[in-house]
Amino acid sequence: MTKSINILLITADQWRAECLSTLGHPVLKTPHLDALAADGVLFRNHYAQCVPCGPSRASLLTGMYMMNHRSVCNGTPLDARFSNIGLEARKLGYEPGLIGYTDTTYDPRVLPELDPSRERYSNVMPGFVQFVPGSEGGMSGAAPWLRDLATKGYEIPGCGRTIYDPVPDYPGAEERGPTYAPPIFRAEDSDTAFMVDRSIEAMTMPTRSPWFLHLSLLRPHPPFIAPEPYNAMYHPDEVPEFRRASTPESEAESHPYAAYMQRHHLGHEGLDPTTHPNVEPAMRQLRATYYGLISEVDHNIGRIIAALKASGEYDNTMIVFASDHGEQLWDHWVLGKGSHFDQSVQIPLIIRAPGSFAEEGRGRVVEAFTENIDVMPTILVMLGCEVPLQCDGRSLTPFLTGDAPDDWRQEVHWEIDFRDVLNGKPEQEMGLRLDACSLCVLRDRRYKYVHFTALPPLLYDIAADPNELANLAGDPGHAEVLAEYAQKMLSWRMAYAERTLTGLYNDFERPRTQR
Repeated sequence: MTKSINILLITADQWRAECLSTLGHPVLKTPHLDALAADGVLFRNHYAQCVPCGPSRASLLTGMYMMNHRSVCNGTPLDARFSNIGLEARKLGYEPGLIGYTDTTYDPRVLPELDPSRERYSNVMPGFVQFVPGSEGGMSGAAPWLRDLATKGYEIPGCGRTIYDPVPDYPGAEERGPTYAPPIFRAEDSDTAFMVDRSIEAMTMPTRSPWFLHLSLLRPHPPFIAPEPYNAMYHPDEVPEFRRASTPESEAESHPYAAYMQRHHLGHEGLDPTTHPNVEPAMRQLRATYYGLISEVDHNIGRIIAALKASGEYDNTMIVFASDHGEQLWDHWVLGKGSHFDQSVQIPLIIRAPGSFAEEGRGRVVEAFTENIDVMPTILVMLGCEVPLQCDGRSLTPFLTGDAPDDWRQEVHWEIDFRDVLNGKPEQEMGLRLDACSLCVLRDRRYKYVHFTALPPLLYDIAADPNELANLAGDPGHAEVLAEYAQKMLSWRMAYAERTLTGLYNDFERPRTQR
């Protein structure tokens, strides 16, 4: 099949699943994504397969569980033998463009010894063409944006990262904490606005139609600083309450990994609750600032959709909006995404199929469990392309037409590899071997089972304890449940073990020799 429709795959880094006003968030407003969901399909129970950015994007773009692609950390090479959505789309005549980053570390075995890309952890995933050279690597890919700021008259500090420093002596910052003051740049000049400007230019070039574009936005990823007016859009007194144990100490006592997370995932905002117990207002402001960053992204997505409609391309464009992982936002007393809790991995997914393909599904909210590994098969099926055997995910196209497969999954899985190759922190602090620093999760409607390679397991009754505060793994009354879910986990790993060649059989007759 030849190319026929446009593909726009948008990822917003570190976006929690509930952060859409169409899902009833108590304060957050996302009118443009709400409108996209109303014109498409919203998947309420959607999960990433791993953290952090590099491994998760590898799963998203290859359709594989981390246990199969094995790019387990930022900087861990992705095996060159695997295909990805970009390479598959090229078979149909697309030249997939990238604006932003895929955080791909190249396989050094297929590179010349002096190839400069061997020295970088973040490169462009094979199959994609970088439309904004130098934007690879999240915050470290800010050089093109900084050059743009300089042309607009901004004074760029010697260290580019200080462009995110807050305006000094900003009114109210002392009371509301270190994440309240805005940066020196205007919202229309932000990193998000810059990347969206480049995307609109790429999408409206007539020579690129039909086209395939992957827009990878940094926000709402830290640093937690939002330009005006987004920094003050939400008040800290109005944000939802935290989901966590009563004190950091009691949370840390719940499991060795929880204690490790507290020691190393408190962020860089001067808000360590273990040493500054009276920081509740500042912690709430961090949430408000995070919501402001989300509203800024939503505003810019509205600009994209308006540009597509103005150019006449909207009705011929498949739009996918997702994230690579979530953010704890001080739930369970930590920041970031390295936790086994849902907030680290449950993310939004909105798919708007083009034309009349999915009229019956428009405005639907899907309750079924879906995973980021389903995105690649969904796009390929929409393009009429064969899905590679490597893909562990399944196409979501039946949901887009208002149907639901009878044999759809009843659970979700994700993995975290928390090894520290450079510094060995978990190995030293918890007495673990390098290859034992990992966990995997099985979550369904009732229970959540967390299996650690060399630490005690965790078991939560999600139905009765949605905040995941009571570990039932050591409760004799739940011993049978624990064993059942451990068996389910083993069966899952056996069923999805890497199988690119296992379903093939070379049928030939061997030459017979006489004796």
